[in-house]
Parts: sequence; C-alpha cells; structure tokens
Amino acid sequence: MYMVILVLFYFLFPALLIYATSKSTFLYKVGAVVLAYGIGLLLGNIGIFPAVSDMYHQLVQGQTALPADQVQELFSKGTITYHDVVRNQIASVQDMITTITIPLAIPLLLFSLDIRKWFRLAGTTFLSLILALISVVVVVFAGYFIFRSKIPELGKIAGMLIGIYSGGTPNLAAIKTALNVDPDIFIMTHTTDIVIGAVCLLFLLTVAQRFFRIFLPPFKFNNTDIPVEQLEQEAKEMDDYSGIFSRRIFPRLLLAFGLSILIFATGGALGLLAGEKSMMAVVILTITTLGLGLALIPAINRIEKTYQTGMYLIIVFCLVVSSMADLRRMLNIEYLDLMMYVALVYFGSLLIHIFLSMIFRIDSDTVIITSTALIYSPPFVPVVAGALRNREVIISGLTTGIIGYVIGNYLGIFTGFFLTRLG
Repeated sequence: MYMVILVLFYFLFPALLIYATSKSTFLYKVGAVVLAYGIGLLLGNIGIFPAVSDMYHQLVQGQTALPADQVQELFSKGTITYHDVVRNQIASVQDMITTITIPLAIPLLLFSLDIRKWFRLAGTTFLSLILALISVVVVVFAGYFIFRSKIPELGKIAGMLIGIYSGGTPNLAAIKTALNVDPDIFIMTHTTDIVIGAVCLLFLLTVAQRFFRIFLPPFKFNNTDIPVEQLEQEAKEMDDYSGIFSRRIFPRLLLAFGLSILIFATGGALGLLAGEKSMMAVVILTITTLGLGLALIPAINRIEKTYQTGMYLIIVFCLVVSSMADLRRMLNIEYLDLMMYVALVYFGSLLIHIFLSMIFRIDSDTVIITSTALIYSPPFVPVVAGALRNREVIISGLTTGIIGYVIGNYLGIFTGFFLTRLG
C-alpha cells in the first residue's frame, strides 16, 4: 500500500503544482519544475523515508537499488534490517519512474514541433544559433580541463551543461538518463544552474541590450507582416494545460502516447543490442530521432497538447529524482567549484558569442534572443522580447528554441561520453 501511495503521489502531485502556477503569478514565475525540485528535496530529506543501516549503504553504493532476490537473502540472514528492505523497494520504484518518464516524454515533446515551418522562418537566426553552440562547446571543454581534478563526474556534468544551454530542462533530463548520472550530482548541477541562470536572465532582461550594442549593430526592423501576435500566443500555449481531458483532445492524445510507448520499445530493443555501457545513450538518441521523424507527419504534428503531456512527465521526473538526492552527501561535493564552472559556461559562452557575432555582423537583439531561447526554452522568448521592446525577434527566438530541443540531446550525449572517456 505504501508503494501505491508513493507512485500516486509522484504522478498526481505535479498536477497540483501546475494548477498552483496557473493561479499565482509568483509561482508561475518560479515554475513547476523548480517547485518540483524543492518539494522533492524536502520529501527525501525530512525523514519520511526509512533510514538505512550502514551495511545497506555500503552494499548499495554505485547502484540505485539492490535486486529484490538479493535483498530478501540478505534480510533472511540478518545482514540488513526491515527498514533497509522498505527503502530498497522505494528506491526501486523511484528508479523505475525515472527510467520510463524521460523516454516517454521526449517523443511527446518533439511531436508538437513544426520543424519545416521554423526552418523557413529562420533568417540570420541559424548563424547566431551555430555561433552560440560553438561558444558553449568551447567553454564547456575549456572548463572541463580547468576543473576536472576538482569536481567529480565532470565529463557527465559537461554533457548536461550542453543540454541546459541548448534546450533547457527537457534536454538536461534526457542527458542525465543517457549518461546514468548520479541523482545527487544531477540535482547539484541543476540547482546551481537555476541560481546562475536566474542571474543571467536578470542580466538579459535589464542591461544586456545596452551592453551588447557596444559591440554589435542594432536590430534592423523589416516591417514585414510577421504574425507576432500568433507567435506570442503559441509561446504562451506551451504552458497551457487546459482542455487536455476534453473529448476533442484526449482520444488523439492517447494515440500520441501510444506512439511514444512504441518508440520507447524500439529504442529499448536497439539499446539492448548496444550493450550495457551504451544502452541508455542509444535509447535516448533513437527515441529523439524517431520522435523527430514522426513530427514531420502532419497528422501527428497536429495532435494538441503533446508538448504539455511531455512536460508533465518531465515534472514527474524532477519530483522523483530530487526526492532521491541526499542533501548531506551533496554538501560533500565541491559546490563552489561547480558554481564557478556553471558561471563560466553561462557568461563565458555569452562573451564568445558576442565576439563571434562581431565578426559576422549579427545584431544585438538576435544574439540576446538566441541565447534566451537556447538556455531558457521558447516560453521565455516573449518575455525577453518585451524587455527588448522588439516583438519581431520572437520569431528568431522560437526558431532557436525549437532547434535547440532537436540538437541538444545529440550534442550533450556525445560531449558527456567523449569527456568521460577522456578522463
């Protein structure tokens, strides 16, 4: 019964978070993802879950949970306690949820992307996008060599930072799954990202335009009939869950969910062929590729609320994985060094992006909106565009954000594997 209640909590509580963010302007600005992290950390560290013995802690190191038959054998011999058995069951449930949510979420997120439309509307955005990605790769690799002796699992952290910078939380979560990142390190990385990211967003919303114009030309208004109101509405709808269970939407959404399960099964089969070390990476990359392929089919692309359903699963993942983190162990990680590395990635990437944009004569507003969309995802684009007093760049921002979702998994997983093997 305890496990049933726990599973129901993990899958239903995010609905309460989404409802709360829709009713409160303050909570909306905080975001359901951040709230899920905070509540998950609280849940996992206030003593609700049974405490484990030192023996169990030694046995489980390097794993999320022990196999059920091994646990029963150890318990029958008196090696571990009843509390250890219960905690292992909880860990098994948590591991199962984190394993299935991301592979199911990725195709649903991708189904909603009208890729051909955004490619047609891109303009100079692609060049700015390429320069932004080059910038972050250069800084992530440079930071790796600066901090690799100070921060554990830095190769995997580097891969996740690529994901953050190219597509935000969905890519970060996917890369965490693909690289099998320890929950404590994952939470520390994303928590640090939230802190540094908030400072960076404040910069982009306030003085960035004036600062960037010292080095870059101003934006040239085209006075074209770009449907900016429609684009603003599309960005807002990414956070709109209303009507998801209506007769018009829900049956087709179930079809999309079934396709996501089929894609997951296909990725899992190919992952088994790849072997244990590369299995999850193959699964995630296969799922991403198949999701993109199906997004090109108009009948699938037009299914409503697939993006919101995918994001709901991302919030479930965030709630579960944060409840798995041990705050006491996290404090042993070199937090200051990690914060310096994340800050280097954010602000070092911006500086290199400015330098490269000077060479290619890209305007200041396009550079700002490109960085915003890559780091914070499309829903933030209208907010920053409003601060710039330039609604025309919404189209550039949404284009960048969409393509960032596509590229981020490939680039982040490759980076994580390469730097981890580099040692």
